[in-house]
Amino acid sequence: SGIGRATSRLFAREGAKVVVAGRRRPALDTLVAEIEAMGGQAIAVAGDVREEQFASTLVQTAVKWFGGLDVAFNNAGTFGEMGATPQITLAGWQEAIDTNLTAAFLGAKYQIPAMLERGSGSLIFTSTFVGYTACLPGVAPYAASKAGLIGLTQALAVELGPKGIRVNAILPGGTDTPMAQAMIGTPEGRTFVEGLHALKRIATPDEIAKSVLYLASDASSFTTGSALLVDGGVSISKT
Repeated sequence: SGIGRATSRLFAREGAKVVVAGRRRPALDTLVAEIEAMGGQAIAVAGDVREEQFASTLVQTAVKWFGGLDVAFNNAGTFGEMGATPQITLAGWQEAIDTNLTAAFLGAKYQIPAMLERGSGSLIFTSTFVGYTACLPGVAPYAASKAGLIGLTQALAVELGPKGIRVNAILPGGTDTPMAQAMIGTPEGRTFVEGLHALKRIATPDEIAKSVLYLASDASSFTTGSALLVDGGVSISKT
């Protein structure tokens, strides 16, 4: 949903053969049907990104159906448990770490060998400005897990650069996704969040998807290890 859905559609329009992943089979099937209706190719695999076997299955699916893996977008995420840090449960902390950070590691663990088989590749993670250039109260698990993704991005970029694989992270600002809508909650909340950005609005998922496409494409051939802010100026706005 959200950024992942928009990116899948954009990649397919640009000629990519896409493996889409998520927990909800009906939503995935609908997305595949939409991609096929516009002349693209896609296959859906439902499962939990926190499970190592699922990470392996996704890569196996790409290799079996489409001959290999050139680009991987590790985008699954959750806000996890929110609130004052002393009240956060260990289970709430672990949920954010497992979904946002460990799942990305598991994805990369299996994506990297497949890209090495191709001799090149682009590995992309979804981090956030939260915990990097700015932060909000009550989101310690989310901020920590997403900041960890930037460290993972940099480590993999150095490790894999000599082997022809680029590794980058996008850092979106507020984006009009189901997850963000659940957090914002009210029209007043949305107005407040929009006002935090220099552009005084939040992004559409399609706008974020275009930045993912840039990192996936040869247009970013000399870009690796970057934490690419796509945040509408929320990181620098003080008005």
